[in-house]
Amino acid sequence: MISFEKFCANCELLRERVRSAAEKCGRNYKDISILPVTKTHPAEAAQFAERCGFKAVGENRVQEALEKMPLLSGNLEWELIGHLQSNKAKAAVGAFSRIQSVDSEKLLLKIDSAARELSKKMRVLIEVNAGADPAKFGIDIESAPRLLEFALRLENVSVEGLMTVAPLGGGLDAASRCFANLRNLRDKLEADFSLRLPELSMGMSHDLERAVAEGASVIRVGTFLFGERDYAADKQSI
Repeated sequence: MISFEKFCANCELLRERVRSAAEKCGRNYKDISILPVTKTHPAEAAQFAERCGFKAVGENRVQEALEKMPLLSGNLEWELIGHLQSNKAKAAVGAFSRIQSVDSEKLLLKIDSAARELSKKMRVLIEVNAGADPAKFGIDIESAPRLLEFALRLENVSVEGLMTVAPLGGGLDAASRCFANLRNLRDKLEADFSLRLPELSMGMSHDLERAVAEGASVIRVGTFLFGERDYAADKQSI
């Protein structure tokens, strides 16, 4: 685990990257939030983020987050950004402030039911496989309108926007196409359904500049802030 001083230095470098990327495309960098991703890092990583002024962190797995949460102050919000199995939906609804990886009607029903039991309105993003990568989760672009329509009928679910992960192959140009696809889809959904979907969660350490250029409102950054992940631990936690 890196030192807190190194983490703070990385934060400044990251914020400068975001500012520079925003300026190049005429955006206000304050409209872009950074979600530190603490996957496979110890609870200390989330503590660093909170000490540095972040209001939320992202985790990929429910169980890993549940193990870390008791070690924090309780003021930090947690967002689930990894694939969620329907049998873990109840635990996720109870623990997270937002679920970014909703990609099926079955999962939405589980989330809605769990939120009803907790008298909670669950904030969600619909995950879209905007890069048509067979290795990625997420609903395909063509099916997104139907899933959104389904979600809007659920009383205990609040859809705030869309999320995507760029394809593994193809480099930065493929990432840009993926991000543009998500933005265009969001714009179409807003027009067709007459509602606002303000959140576009897209972009990570290596491609965040491309995401900012295509309209990201949230970028999810782990490696640049905390260093390389413990891939052995990551594999064991699957």
